[in-house]
Amino acid sequence: MTLFNSLVPSFKHQPSAAAAGDDSAAQTPGTRPYYEVKPAGDDAWALTVQLPGVGKDTLDITDHDGVLVIRGGVAWRQPQDWTALHRETTDRPFVLELRHDNAIDVEKIRAELADGVLRATLPKAESRKPRKIAVG
Repeated sequence: MTLFNSLVPSFKHQPSAAAAGDDSAAQTPGTRPYYEVKPAGDDAWALTVQLPGVGKDTLDITDHDGVLVIRGGVAWRQPQDWTALHRETTDRPFVLELRHDNAIDVEKIRAELADGVLRATLPKAESRKPRKIAVG
């Protein structure tokens, strides 16, 4: 068991249906961005996702059946007469799917995109928060 799994056991990368060979997924599979999930106190997790070239107008964050889906498209296009010597980014869309088993309160998620980095606070659902149990 990794340290990540022991700290945040409910977050798992969910491969997209298209990447798993499901022909019913009509969307083009995207590139999975670099991301990090860390505890943010007792009440939330902090999610950081690297999305170089993605603008707010091409970013879509949804949650359905315990899966948080982040999709983003690159807004920048290379000019036709321009030749890159080296490039570390891609023009493919980004897709990140994280299964959280309803461990977060979706209504209270806060997200901010700045300089190609998405930072989101994922508040824990009431059922996942620590509780003190009185012994009688």
